[in-house]
This record gives sequence, structure tokens and C-alpha cells, in this order.
Amino acid sequence: MSNDTKVALITGSSRGIGAEIALRLACEGFRVVINYAGNAKDAEAVAEKVKAAGSEALVVRADIANPADVIAMFDATQAAFGRIDVVVNSAGVLNQAPITEFADEVFDKTMAINVKGAFNVCREAARRLTTGGRIINLSTSIIGMRMPTYAIYIASKAAVEGITQVLAQELRGRGITVNAVAPGPVATELFLEGKSPELIDRMAKLNPLERLGQTEDIAPVVSFLAGPDGGWINGQTIRANGGMC
Repeated sequence: MSNDTKVALITGSSRGIGAEIALRLACEGFRVVINYAGNAKDAEAVAEKVKAAGSEALVVRADIANPADVIAMFDATQAAFGRIDVVVNSAGVLNQAPITEFADEVFDKTMAINVKGAFNVCREAARRLTTGGRIINLSTSIIGMRMPTYAIYIASKAAVEGITQVLAQELRGRGITVNAVAPGPVATELFLEGKSPELIDRMAKLNPLERLGQTEDIAPVVSFLAGPDGGWINGQTIRANGGMC
């Protein structure tokens, strides 16, 4: 590939939505950086799929809650590919419990990854992206539903949307857009874990299309924002949820 080939760094891309985004962007002609925190095997499997699609992949372990890890990840990306054009903040955790029962350590972990991690990545992306680059954060459509047990997850993702809107303004003059994509329930391990079939079916019917989202429904939205046709969208949150209120 040419040194002019664009590079996309996707956090949390060893599985789920992040992995699908990595594959989609690879098919769109990007070289991709696959980030993982704990599962090297899955990350390497995604890298092999990227290579099979005809693109280049770099696998980098980094805990996004750790600023030093994030800096090292960006360093490794620039050392390997010489540039960074798109950063997708896909890493995140989902923990549910009523507010009165939410453990302090789980609260701290959720905020460390979903908020501080997103902030760390956005900050470094803002420092390093090429002119005309893209920052795309992952939020959630659950924000608007006020569902019991989701309070801390909602709070963390509301913070991400706030960071998105402000950073879009702060990058004025550099041609860099900053947006968020907010899926509804998507059939990933993160969402399905610990839920009964009855609950999953009920949540699938919350939107008028009456099904859970698939990773293949979300990756094209990210691809649009990352590509030339998405250049006039900035500071926005796109709720990719099948019409769920």
C-alpha cells in the first residue's frame, strides 16, 4: 500500500462492533490498527481477516484508561504507518445494577474505561490527526430511554456525547470532524451477557423493525462518517437504532 493510504485506529476492536468497524474500514481501503486490552487471540484473528481483505493491520495492546498506554498506542501507529487519519473510540464496558446496589469499584471501572478512556483517546487524537481527519466516538441510544439498572452506563455515555460536541468546536480550523454513533441494542457479547431470552426478545421489539441491531448495521454508519461523504457532519450524535425512541 502507498504511504498515502489512510490509517484508522479503532479501540476495542478485537470483537463486537469494534471488530466489524475494523473490517469495514479495511474493505474501504484503510490500513487499520486493532486495539485490545486483554484478548490477543481475538485481536490477531481480526487482523488476519483484515489482511485477507487486502489491507494492512497492526495489533496494539493498550488499556485506554491509562494515558501512557494510549500515548504508546498512537506512537506505535505513527511508527508503523506514518500517519493517523481516523480514530474510532469503540472500547467500552456495560455494567448494570440499580443505583442503590451499584458497587463503588464497578462505578470506578465503568468511568475509567467509558469516560476517562474515551477522553484519553480523544485528547491524543486531537493532538495527532492529519488535517481533515475524523474522530468517531461510540455512545448509546439507551441514553434516551431512562431504563432501570442502566444509570451509570448512561451517565458514562452522556459524558462521551458531551466531549464529542465540545471537541468538534475546539478543533476549528483543522478540518477535523468529531461525531458520535449511538447504537440501540446490538447482538454482541457485551449486550447479550447475563440477559434472559425473554428480556432479549422484549428489547428487540423496542424499535419498529422489531429486531436487535447487528454489528453490520453499525459499521456502515461509522464508515460514512469516516469517508468523504460524511465530511459535512460534525459535532453530532447519530442514533443508529432502527427507530427506537
